[in-house]
Amino acid sequence: MAASLIPPAATLAKNYPTLLHPFGANKPHPQRLIFRCGATSEGADDAWGSFLDELKSSLQVDPSDTVAGAAGSTTPTPDDLVTALPLDPSVGDTTTNAAAAAVNDLLGMDASSSDAAAAGVPDGLLSALHLDASSPAARAAGVALARLDALTAGLSDAQRWALVGFLGVAWLYLTARPGVLSGAVDAYVLAPLQRALDTVLGRRSLKMSDFVLGERIGEGSFGVVFFGAVVPKNGAVIEERSGRARTTLQNDDRYKEKVILKKIKVGTVGAKECGDYEEWFNYRVARAAPETCAEFLGSFVADKTKSEFVKGGKWLVWKFEGDRTLANYMGDRGFPSNLEQLMFGRALRGVGTLERDALVVKQVMRQLVTSLKRIHGTGIVHRDIKPSNLVITRRGQVKLIDFGAATDLRIGKNYVPDRTLLDPDYCPPELYVLPEETPVPPPAPIAAILSPILWQLNNPDLFDMYSAGIVLMQMAIPTLRTQTGLKNFNAELRSAGYDLNRWRQSTRRRPDLQILELDSGRGWDLATKLISQRDANGGGGRLSAAAALRHPYFLLGGDQAASVLSKLSLSK
Repeated sequence: MAASLIPPAATLAKNYPTLLHPFGANKPHPQRLIFRCGATSEGADDAWGSFLDELKSSLQVDPSDTVAGAAGSTTPTPDDLVTALPLDPSVGDTTTNAAAAAVNDLLGMDASSSDAAAAGVPDGLLSALHLDASSPAARAAGVALARLDALTAGLSDAQRWALVGFLGVAWLYLTARPGVLSGAVDAYVLAPLQRALDTVLGRRSLKMSDFVLGERIGEGSFGVVFFGAVVPKNGAVIEERSGRARTTLQNDDRYKEKVILKKIKVGTVGAKECGDYEEWFNYRVARAAPETCAEFLGSFVADKTKSEFVKGGKWLVWKFEGDRTLANYMGDRGFPSNLEQLMFGRALRGVGTLERDALVVKQVMRQLVTSLKRIHGTGIVHRDIKPSNLVITRRGQVKLIDFGAATDLRIGKNYVPDRTLLDPDYCPPELYVLPEETPVPPPAPIAAILSPILWQLNNPDLFDMYSAGIVLMQMAIPTLRTQTGLKNFNAELRSAGYDLNRWRQSTRRRPDLQILELDSGRGWDLATKLISQRDANGGGGRLSAAAALRHPYFLLGGDQAASVLSKLSLSK
């Protein structure tokens, strides 16, 4: 730029001291000079001429091309010099003009070209953004458009449209499920930030001595879940709890922060690998869709063998939000009425028992499908959706747990083509989240770039949607809530070719379908479009989470209306 040819400020201050304002002379600035607006000292007029000649020389302008003064003098006056500059001293104050000049210099343009570029921004857009054409933002936008136009100046109109089309397609591809662009931001920006933040907060340095164990809540193939609490930091000595003392931990006032701890089994084949995956996925989901799962606090490795702790064994820790799963509530005779208070804040009035039960089922189902939509949008398939992996919080929220079988198909995390982790009672007929002939995932960056194609061709998220349909059937039909009843249903469904309508006609049992038949059978219709072959329903296939939420079963919104009304009543 021409401005880079002007001598340094220190050189100009040394050569032309009579032109400096006293303030600038007494407090010199390394990059800016403050000149007088008028000559008051002897020899100052000559200095202005010399100063202008040097500027012209620096800008490779002929020094003989002087600026004519008001009286025709060849020696410029201070006012002549200012008039010759791009900025008009009669418009605005000197500070505003200087700021505008700085913006122009930063953009690499003079005032006239910057104004022209700003004029290229459509007036409608400026009006919508409440911007003036002379504002720095409008000038910057105009410059960007001008430079884009300059870059494509050598292209024909057809080539320009082709370039725009290519950029549009690239943007759609990078933002399509499972989200190449968002995944890159997560992997290279959000994940390192989370690690740094967790390190500062001490979440990456949890210890066995930080927790005290309570009662055992449940057990799976690779882990055992306990209620627990964080040991207070006040230095109080906490005795080891056993027997009945463990069951009273939840009501012990000495422990303010309650947690859920999961012990990864030691010596069980695949348990350590599953625990590592579960930890990774909890961090991932906590960044991408935190509202879908319990708050993950971190992990630790036991440093000695004591009680339930085994030296070298890994433990995962979550904030306590509830210790009862949907399976626990379904095991009670009062289900689904026993969830009414949690789901809606109080007992509903003005509707019959059957309608209230149907609203509870719909509210649970709505939250489950919404959570699945959110994790599927990040490329994650849970692969183990069932009532025992759905925690009901004390605020009536349905949250996903146990991500040990989950897979991130954006980068191929925890995915092996010829292996599958499944519960046969909830697994869809295709058995695998992707076809068995799918090749081993390439390195993560390449897998991420190819993932939209893989996702579009195979729709792996539909694996979870079948399981969600089984959960809906269990909540709505009492005989399917037992292990025996569910196994008999699956056997009959398999014989009916995974067609619910055929199963309904052929089953020897008489299932209670009242909840699903309400509202003209919308619940039953949704179930038939979830529990099916992947490509059934006249070619439309099994519904995705996003499509299921648009189903008339949810669009009625009775459960949402009841929830809102109950909250309004409570607020009174």
